[in-house]
Amino acid sequence: IQHIIAVSSGKGGVGKSTIAVNLACSLAKLGLKTGLLDADIYGPNTPSMMGVAEQNPKVTEGSGSDQRLIPINKYGISLVSMGFLIEEGQPVIWRGPMLNSIIRQFLYQVEWNNLDFLVIDLPPGTGDAQISLSQSVPISGAIVVTTPQQVSLQDARRGLAMFKQLGVPLLGIVENMSVFIPPDMPGKKYEIFGKGGGQTLAKENDLPLLAQIPIEIPLVDESNKGVPISISQPNKKSSIEFGNLAQLIKNQF
Repeated sequence: IQHIIAVSSGKGGVGKSTIAVNLACSLAKLGLKTGLLDADIYGPNTPSMMGVAEQNPKVTEGSGSDQRLIPINKYGISLVSMGFLIEEGQPVIWRGPMLNSIIRQFLYQVEWNNLDFLVIDLPPGTGDAQISLSQSVPISGAIVVTTPQQVSLQDARRGLAMFKQLGVPLLGIVENMSVFIPPDMPGKKYEIFGKGGGQTLAKENDLPLLAQIPIEIPLVDESNKGVPISISQPNKKSSIEFGNLAQLIKNQF
C-alpha cells in the first residue's frame, strides 16, 4: 500500500463515512488502485453504503495467521469491514485489546494487492481504534471531518489535537453539510447548520479547507440504495466536490 489516508471526526453524525466512501470512489475514478477499510468496529456502515451488505468475503487457504481475507470488490474498490463478519443488528461488545487485534488483522491479514491508496473510515472520537491504527502502520495523512456547527468544531479540535500528539500528518479539513441545496431550486443555498465552521477550524490549525460538501437529497437517497453519489450522479455539486477532494489528495503525494 503506497498511501494510507485516515478519515476521522471528533463526534458521530457528521457524515464521516459518507466522506470516506465517496473519497474512495473518487480516487478509483482517477484510475488509482483504491481500498476502503471500515475501522468503525462498533458501527460499520460502509457495506450498506456500498450496496454489498449481503456479501461475504472469502478467505484464502491455510490456517491461522497464514490465512488472508479477500476484500469485497465494488466500484473498483477493495472493501473490508466488520459488517461482513457479524449479523445485522448484532452488537460488538469488545474491550480495547480485541479491537486492537481485529484492526491489525484488517491491516496485515487482508489481500490488499498493491494499492495506491487505502482510505480508512475511523470511528468517531479519540479512542483505541485511532491509537491502534497509528501504532500499527505509517499513516500518510489524516482528514478531519466537521460540520459548520460550533459543537462539531469543539469535538473536531480534540481529534486534531489527538493526531498531532500521535505524530500523524494532517492533510486538512472537510466541512460536510455546508449548505442545503433544494432539488427544485438548485441555484439556492441554505446554511441550515450555520457557516464558517470549517474555515475557522482550518485557520486555527494552519490547515487547508479541502472541501465543503453540500446536503443534496440525492446524496441521501443514493446512499440508502447502496450507490455512492460520486458514482450514480457525477454532475451533482457534492459529487464534483468529492472529485476535487480526491484530486487534491492525489496531488499531495
